[in-house]
Amino acid sequence: MSLTDFLKTNARWLSAGSLLNFSTSFGQTFFISIFAGQIMADYGLSNGDWGRIYGAGTLASGLLIIWAGSYTDLYRARSLSVAMFCMMGGFCLAMAFNTSAAMLILIVFGLRFSGQGMLSHIAMVAMARWFVAGRGKAAAISRLGFSFGEALLPVLFVALMAYTSWRSLWILAAVVTLLFILPLRHLLSEERTPQSIAEESHAVGMSGRHWSRSLVLRHWLFWLVLPAIAAPPMMGTAFFFQQVHFASIKGWEHVSLVALFPFYTLTTVISLLLAGVAIDRWGSSVMMPLIQLPMAAAFVVFSQATSLGYAMVGLVLLALMQGAFSVVPLAFWSEYYGTRHIGSIKALAAAVMVVASAIGPALTGALIDLGVSFTEQMLWIAAYVVFASALVLVGVLRARPAMKHSSVSA
Repeated sequence: MSLTDFLKTNARWLSAGSLLNFSTSFGQTFFISIFAGQIMADYGLSNGDWGRIYGAGTLASGLLIIWAGSYTDLYRARSLSVAMFCMMGGFCLAMAFNTSAAMLILIVFGLRFSGQGMLSHIAMVAMARWFVAGRGKAAAISRLGFSFGEALLPVLFVALMAYTSWRSLWILAAVVTLLFILPLRHLLSEERTPQSIAEESHAVGMSGRHWSRSLVLRHWLFWLVLPAIAAPPMMGTAFFFQQVHFASIKGWEHVSLVALFPFYTLTTVISLLLAGVAIDRWGSSVMMPLIQLPMAAAFVVFSQATSLGYAMVGLVLLALMQGAFSVVPLAFWSEYYGTRHIGSIKALAAAVMVVASAIGPALTGALIDLGVSFTEQMLWIAAYVVFASALVLVGVLRARPAMKHSSVSA
């Protein structure tokens, strides 16, 4: 099937996936962080205070996803999504009207859990379950909704700050979130995989089995892949969280570094689409050990950069990883462990990534406080990424015989 035919045939479900990924924006770091200055000023917080609040809320949301993420195996995407839209809308309103610094942990938790956590999880599990031969393309197209939100919303809401208060903008975010319910219910009024045949349509994983989460946790491949799954959210989030410090020690204006971010977004989208096509052609086993190597190269470039031109090269390399990482792990879990329990399995991976995204900024910040600059840390980060990629390669090669009986041969 050509890409044009694929888009026409599956427009309804691809649009739903894109909408879900776009809607995660209000719970993502790139959106919440644009209000950091106003939040710290209104509540009398230091950078360290806000960082600890944000990390605690994020960590709690990641732990809860381990349990809540399994509900995608039990309930339809439409029902779960509506519940998460209501939850996120409620916490957007809480951010707008809250007056207690102590409540910020709960609010951050709610935004991160419903947005970055569950809505993103629901979208990608749906793509894994609804598509087999075109899973890569479907995941990539769906993920474009996130990229669109990342490119549009920070610029739009920062511009709106000139005309209204930051709290009013959180009310706007709540209204937009609740309005998402209408188009989503329309798009998902028809099941792509009818419930009556859903059980028979599940793809099997290694050794021809439907792997449960408990079996995955007892299997060596998961633990070999785990360091690589944690690396991008841990180190990528740390880079953007420490961007002011990074620009400062390099002697650059922060605004000059931020001006390069559109190159990052554009490259991420291109990498995302190419990775989706590559998954459908070669499978995730070929790509999984390789996709993080550009990130290792990026941190080497960042550490040695003497000009913004080198910084742009580093951002492009980081984006190549980020685009591919958005879709390749999803295909990997589906191919190696099957799709019957993909919701609970991916929830486990999602929890690891959310927790890692909380650890990265805290760890790098603590090292900076101890006198180890971020650029000094970057070479160690690059070495860790290479090591994690090597572990994935060992796992893929060792698992090859078992993949002969899977729905997608390695």
